[in-house]
Amino acid sequence: MKTSPAIAPDPVYSPRRPGLVLACVCACTVLVISLVAAINVAVPMISASGLRPSSSQLLWIVDAYIVVFACLVIPAGAAGDRFGRKGVLLTGLLAFAVGAGISAVSANVPIMLIGRAITGIGAALVLPNGLAVLVHATAPERRGRALATWAAATGIAGIIGNVGGGALLATGSWRSLFIAVAPIALLCGLWVALAAPRSSRHSRDLDPVGTALFVAAIVALLIGIIEGPEQGWGSAVVVTAFVFSVVFGVIWVVVELRVRHPMLDPRLFRIPLLRSAALGMLVMFFGNFGLFYVNASLLQYGRGYSVLQAGLGVLPLTLPVLFGSRYVPELAKRIGIPATLAAAFLAGAVGLFGLSTAADQPYFVYAAWLVVIGIGLALGMPCLTTELTASLPTEQAGVAGGLQSATRELGSALGVAVVGTVLTASFTQHLPAILRDREPAPRTITQALTVAPAHRAAIVDAFTTGAGTALRVASVVTVLAGAVVITGAVRAGRRGPGN
Repeated sequence: MKTSPAIAPDPVYSPRRPGLVLACVCACTVLVISLVAAINVAVPMISASGLRPSSSQLLWIVDAYIVVFACLVIPAGAAGDRFGRKGVLLTGLLAFAVGAGISAVSANVPIMLIGRAITGIGAALVLPNGLAVLVHATAPERRGRALATWAAATGIAGIIGNVGGGALLATGSWRSLFIAVAPIALLCGLWVALAAPRSSRHSRDLDPVGTALFVAAIVALLIGIIEGPEQGWGSAVVVTAFVFSVVFGVIWVVVELRVRHPMLDPRLFRIPLLRSAALGMLVMFFGNFGLFYVNASLLQYGRGYSVLQAGLGVLPLTLPVLFGSRYVPELAKRIGIPATLAAAFLAGAVGLFGLSTAADQPYFVYAAWLVVIGIGLALGMPCLTTELTASLPTEQAGVAGGLQSATRELGSALGVAVVGTVLTASFTQHLPAILRDREPAPRTITQALTVAPAHRAAIVDAFTTGAGTALRVASVVTVLAGAVVITGAVRAGRRGPGN
């Protein structure tokens, strides 16, 4: 495999108050990651709004941000190396604010999607370059603690997104979420401008062609998945999307093998440990963000919760992550990473399956299954992060970090797309005959309730049935893909890291 020449590290700059830089970077990180979770709480409001999104458009409103974020996070890190990390970080925060502002004032779905995509570009510029600014600004003896604090911020961002999003949406409008986010991003930009140091630039080549092909392949794949229930799985749109996804993917591999500085070198996936860890990261977030997409709507429609209660309702999932993750490295040393991962994927799959049966049970039962899912996340994330980091030499730690972020967000996007697609198909199938036989049949619960409010109980029942089916599909995917990940981890352990 070709390797790039080693680049001398930037000299460490120690500002007078390094704690301010740490707090600033953590705030930026929480902002961009929390929006991934917060939008799911707003789904019922957006569905019932004047935008009148179809089921597929609703999925795109959620996924547009995540897909752009995922696909650009690696090239955004390269852009920071080339043009200066502080400047690119500030550019990202400005783009984030502009995108949120466009989303807040959007009068139709296309404008909303443009806003979401611009916000995703901003998030991709913020995440890797914020971390690079933190490393550059922190003295070596303080760096370990600073990075641990930053990692904790990424962990709690989803909680803040659910709770904070619920609190903002309690004002009564989905627009309030984006109205609040835009000035927060600008304030973070001012904070960065005042507190963060500048770092030297490196003459690193960018890979615009490879980046464009990668984005095209992922977007085409999601078009096929999301449009399937509405257009028909054999329709020209869906079949063409899947074909283009494969074609763009193959061309991307060919291009990346030939350029001097690829966005992501496909040869890295020859390393069994990296391949296994990347798939594991993708699957973990596939299940969890598929759950997040369903959960807020399930709590609001199925249990009659307010939007704030729905945001708070997911908190039990976070308890194992907050209080148990610190003990996982020692557990992995005792029983091994493959055994720990087996327990993680089993807990995640069992929790998703249990949750699919708990829609009509008391909340404490629902919460207990969320805790089981959280146990899986707490066990899996430290092990997968360790594997991904250990699979590459130290000088490629940036590649490992970028790959972790990319697989995490791609898993989230795929989870929303697949789970949302299954939910739509099952919901439509279980609607009362008077609605199922309409042309076209309602594909969201809001559409169904608008057409036939007298059948509310049957419509909500169809939705909870569809949500249960979607969660069971996520459970099966988690356990099957988890088996592949564990097998890969065992084989990689026999061969040794990096082989």
